[in-house]
Amino acid sequence: MENTKGDMVDTAHKDISGNPSTPARGAKDLNDRSNGEPLRVLSEADWDFWRHNGYIVIKNAISRKQAQKTADFLWEFDEKDPDDPKTWYAPPRAEMKMKELTGTGMVEVYNHQLLWDNRQTQRVYDAFVDVWGTDKLWVTIDRANLNFPLPPGSDKKGFIHWDYDPESRPQNVQGVLALNDQVDGNMGGFQCIPWLYRNYDTWKQGQPFDRNRFHPDISGLEDKIVKVGMEAGDLLIFNSTQPHGIRPNRSKDKVRIAQYISMMPAEEDNEGLRNWRVKSWKNRIAPQGYAFPGDPRNWEQTKYKRAELSELGQRLLGSRPW
Repeated sequence: MENTKGDMVDTAHKDISGNPSTPARGAKDLNDRSNGEPLRVLSEADWDFWRHNGYIVIKNAISRKQAQKTADFLWEFDEKDPDDPKTWYAPPRAEMKMKELTGTGMVEVYNHQLLWDNRQTQRVYDAFVDVWGTDKLWVTIDRANLNFPLPPGSDKKGFIHWDYDPESRPQNVQGVLALNDQVDGNMGGFQCIPWLYRNYDTWKQGQPFDRNRFHPDISGLEDKIVKVGMEAGDLLIFNSTQPHGIRPNRSKDKVRIAQYISMMPAEEDNEGLRNWRVKSWKNRIAPQGYAFPGDPRNWEQTKYKRAELSELGQRLLGSRPW
């Protein structure tokens, strides 16, 4: 296998949780509709909701059948049985430097065919075209999640954070694809605080200057946390200035299953990053970053074939220019 260390030139993710397979900050601003292009997926009501709340759910971004196939694969890859809860609580295979993600069910798989099939689905791509206002995009090379019910005696709290310092005003979005129904608010899943997204500048005036820029003190804001319900195949896109996190799964036997997908404007002149992305797909390797420990078994390289990409998939990767 080729040596991939040192190939990534964007080191801004070294000590933060943002995904390093794309630049830390977008090269262009998010869509303001000034280009006059019609929306492809979002309705006008969706657009207004997105602008006001900092997130939007795109229904049926992939089919339920495609979502189920991906979910079945994640159970296989993580060596867990959906019908046997005794298999759900094996110790983590690798240490998570981002400690709040420990025990949240991250599945360290990045380049499997089914993950790429979802990334190169036209409706998924078109939704990101809407929020960016350009069709020249790269997709993040990211992982998936099996969020299990808390074991008896556990009182793990949910968390709220930013992946990027909101003071830097990141022009970025992130996304989560639901691979099963997640309408039960007790079963874990995505949570956020749209009120804080809208009122950040006012809120920060009452916060200490030396506050943690990535983990807000949400005392008094608990009633403003929104638990976003989703159905299998739905795609949630949220602004990176949206405070968000994974809520604890307090259900009895329901498992939240998801894939993380986002897109950003392609930076085809960033040769180091483009080359790393292609090698990541070619060699089935994980991003190197604060929140990405990878799979010490190296199963992607030893058990699974390289993903086949459509023409759209090649452009989203960067192996074919826009």
